[in-house]
Amino acid sequence: MDVSLRKARTIVRKALEKGRELDLKPLSVVVLDAGGHLKAFEREDGAAPGRFGIAQGKAYGAVMLGMAGTAQMARAEQQAYFMASVNGVFGGQVVPVPGGVLLRDKKGSVIGAVGVTGDTSDNDAIAAMAGIEAAGLIGEI
Repeated sequence: MDVSLRKARTIVRKALEKGRELDLKPLSVVVLDAGGHLKAFEREDGAAPGRFGIAQGKAYGAVMLGMAGTAQMARAEQQAYFMASVNGVFGGQVVPVPGGVLLRDKKGSVIGAVGVTGDTSDNDAIAAMAGIEAAGLIGEI
């Protein structure tokens, strides 16, 4: 099962709302399905154009490795060669930092991932979780 378009749009909308509520820098939010394909994306006014690639890379790493951004960052710190190799396998598309959130359904199955970028990585993850929770799904940061 994959994340539905309706839920993906809810995640994007609510993550952006959380960013405004917390007065974060302009955010970009991407939702990928379980195969790593784009489901939804929005970039707020004022966000740098390169933010799509960062948001996508955060989410892509999470879904392709089955490992959230926080766990990827810890792995990169402990085994830099492993994450460098992984990034080689995936054409440099993995951004192993918080803000890449693994998306699960209520049964625990991975149905996609969310990537948020624009503020600090920890704040990006907070915004992502707000969107995920509003959609009634489970996020793993």
